[in-house]
Amino acid sequence: MRKLSKLLSGVAIAAIMAATPAVAKDFKYAFQGDSQGLDPHGLNETFSLGLLGNVYEGLTVYDENLALVPALATEWKTISPKVWLIKLRQGVKFHNGNDFNADDVVFSFARTQTKGSDQKARGGLVTKVVKIDDHTVELHTANPLPVLMQEMAFLFMMDKEWSEANGATEAANVSDANEIGYANRNSNGTGPFMITSREPGVKTVFDRFDGHWNKDLKTNVTHVEFTPIKEAATRVAALLSHQVDMVYPVPVQDWKRLDEAEGVRALKGPEARTIFLGMDQSRDELLHSSVKGKNPFKDIRVRKAFAHALNLDAIKAKIMRGAATPSGLMVAPQINGFNAALNTPYAYDPELSKKLLAEAGYADGFTLTMDCPNNRYVNDEKICQAAASMLAKIGIKIDLLAQPKSKYFGKVLAQGGYDTSFYLLGWTPGSIDSHNVFANLLHCQDAENKMGAFNLGNYCNDRVDEITGLVGAETDQAKRQALIDEGFKIVQDEVGYLPLHQQPLSWGAGDNIELNQRADNVFDLRYVVVK
Repeated sequence: MRKLSKLLSGVAIAAIMAATPAVAKDFKYAFQGDSQGLDPHGLNETFSLGLLGNVYEGLTVYDENLALVPALATEWKTISPKVWLIKLRQGVKFHNGNDFNADDVVFSFARTQTKGSDQKARGGLVTKVVKIDDHTVELHTANPLPVLMQEMAFLFMMDKEWSEANGATEAANVSDANEIGYANRNSNGTGPFMITSREPGVKTVFDRFDGHWNKDLKTNVTHVEFTPIKEAATRVAALLSHQVDMVYPVPVQDWKRLDEAEGVRALKGPEARTIFLGMDQSRDELLHSSVKGKNPFKDIRVRKAFAHALNLDAIKAKIMRGAATPSGLMVAPQINGFNAALNTPYAYDPELSKKLLAEAGYADGFTLTMDCPNNRYVNDEKICQAAASMLAKIGIKIDLLAQPKSKYFGKVLAQGGYDTSFYLLGWTPGSIDSHNVFANLLHCQDAENKMGAFNLGNYCNDRVDEITGLVGAETDQAKRQALIDEGFKIVQDEVGYLPLHQQPLSWGAGDNIELNQRADNVFDLRYVVVK
């Protein structure tokens, strides 16, 4: 039998051995980066949550069509506008053999509010968790929140006893990923797969958990090996040589190559993720700029100058090979609340940009550091390089700081003190609803009320804040859409952000692999079948 991590319990090892059928199916895949540790509350990032979603589970889960279905909760209903009654699934076991119950739910919500957590916003939607009995809880919210259970799909439940026994009652800080925190190096979920070996940045091994409550999963996979491969050419070569069964992302220029190669294929489609640029509009002086004593981004003329300097069609054609969709909104067409009538990008007009900069007192431009990940989104560093080149034409000199996402997120997120002046980020609302974007990206930073946690530049408008609350509570769809439209229009008019595009889903897989390609770019092992 394969050598297992010394950290595995005897119960876990027995479960793996029992899970191995007569014909075991192995599966290998690669992504451009690694998970930011194993702590399920450590980083609110799609890839990390997607990988850990095979190991941990929330009260709800999305199926292959992004329909919300029961997971650790079997039933839910509102018993008053601000109180949800949740029935928990009985007979659920954690990987170490412990029972899942209401105490774990109470504990998990409390853990999302600890210092190192990157799930404060999602967990903070619930103001109080009340245990009714071992398999019933009440979730209390500050205001009516119809989309609450959509958000719960990515709030993973942890074992209270295991966490307490191992000193893991607080989430690991994203800036110290893989270095501190027992739960960042070890896992114990209720999901269909358990992590049996992990070498950060090298390989993570999963084995099927025979004790999982759902015996009707589609997958026939029993052993999984995940390898982060940063270089796109190396990932594609690994697929073509059948060293791995699936890779993502694939450079769009390689789609034709994969489709023409024997035994593999490209998998593509529209992703529900918007890529955008953000600006520090809060500090009186930018942290990383040649301008001293003031913040140029507080002047709307400067923000407009940046907006009109970006040629989104050129980025689409030259960087994304025609596979991206330029955007004027902070949400994609798949997101509830999207309005095509408002989805008009800022016009490319560098001469106007120069005029606006001159009017704002920056006729000679200035120098600015731009933070960018280089292994998170499709062509992320190349997009930043293109944006820097375009801004140079209007006199803005960009010092590009492109880093692996482990360092990038540790720097720019709240745990790193929002250490950025200008940055690239991508966002897919976990609820597939616009309220998530308002609460996380458009609302002023408000740590006390768990709002604006990912509004890294602290764009702030009182009416947008008010609309955030109204959108969350409104059940009349026409009124709700009008509020969403009003909020997005304010952000556009104030140039609060610089939307770039919706990136494509771009995967590659062997012809013998059946899988599900979800619009949120989450790779779910529950649907992988090796033929």
